[in-house]
Amino acid sequence: MRAGGHTTVIQRILERRAAEATPEETTATIAVMLRVMPPPRALLVCQDAPLLEQLARRIPPDMLDYESLADEDDALRRFESEFRPVVVTDSLELVRRLRARAAVRTPFILYVAPLDDTAGREAGFAAGADECVGRRTSSRELDARLAAARRIAELESVLRVTLAENRKLSATDDLTRVNSRRFFSKHFPREVERAARYGRALSLVLCDIDLFKSINDTHGHPCGDQVLREFGARLQLSLRRGIDWVARIGGEEFAVVLPETGYQQALDVARKLRAVVAQPPYTAEGKTMEVTASFGLCGLDRVPGGERRLAERVLKIADAALYRSKNAGRNRVTATMLNATGE
Repeated sequence: MRAGGHTTVIQRILERRAAEATPEETTATIAVMLRVMPPPRALLVCQDAPLLEQLARRIPPDMLDYESLADEDDALRRFESEFRPVVVTDSLELVRRLRARAAVRTPFILYVAPLDDTAGREAGFAAGADECVGRRTSSRELDARLAAARRIAELESVLRVTLAENRKLSATDDLTRVNSRRFFSKHFPREVERAARYGRALSLVLCDIDLFKSINDTHGHPCGDQVLREFGARLQLSLRRGIDWVARIGGEEFAVVLPETGYQQALDVARKLRAVVAQPPYTAEGKTMEVTASFGLCGLDRVPGGERRLAERVLKIADAALYRSKNAGRNRVTATMLNATGE
């Protein structure tokens, strides 16, 4: 692939998928997938030891999962044994050797030129680098270039996974245009893993439209479908865009995933959602009707690490809370706090 080719590939694939989903839906879906991914693997290969130390200091662990090397041959052997989507190097020869490989996947290469001048950058681009910076560039510019490398590597990974699954994962529910059950089944466990990795908060809210069967029986399925669409839209409008997300996981049951949100804050969100979905009344097929929903919450102020099947456990606790809301008279929120040692 020629230098700078990553952006072109990403743009083509996104344009292809745009015919199947709105830009807002595509953006929201990609945002979730990016957030739950671990940092991209990277190689820092510099013959200049002070530069290698400088780069290592500038890269936090949540930006790139990197390995530092000084020897080009050793770097190539490591690269051949395990693909790294990002390579940062001060060696033009390593850039050439990486680009000369006959491979399906190619890394994003950031070349660090000895001087911050046009000639040095042009030499890097001619060798096949995707981006070039000068050895004495400012810390702010270096951080920006590294962040761009990570962003492109993550986007390529998201798109590669999506294409590899060959549409097995239907990301969007056709009726409500929120995320689908399959999307939830795949990405909620990843949200839990990410929160556990960094010791962050996470909460899950389940909600179920009360007496929905009677809406279908009394007013017809087209009316029920319209209520479902409006219900999903009300949930989405009340959440943080690009952070929180909604999935339809059953006929009239929805899941609301709240990353970086502890128990009390999630309880406040659930109470707000209960009010928002109930008022104003719904208008469907020319008819006005009162619609309420019951909510069940499982909140964690800090997701513990090392616990197997934690996502499944959180889901079961939220579902049990939802069941209690139904039994207690509907149109209410029941919440459970899950600590590292249990409920």
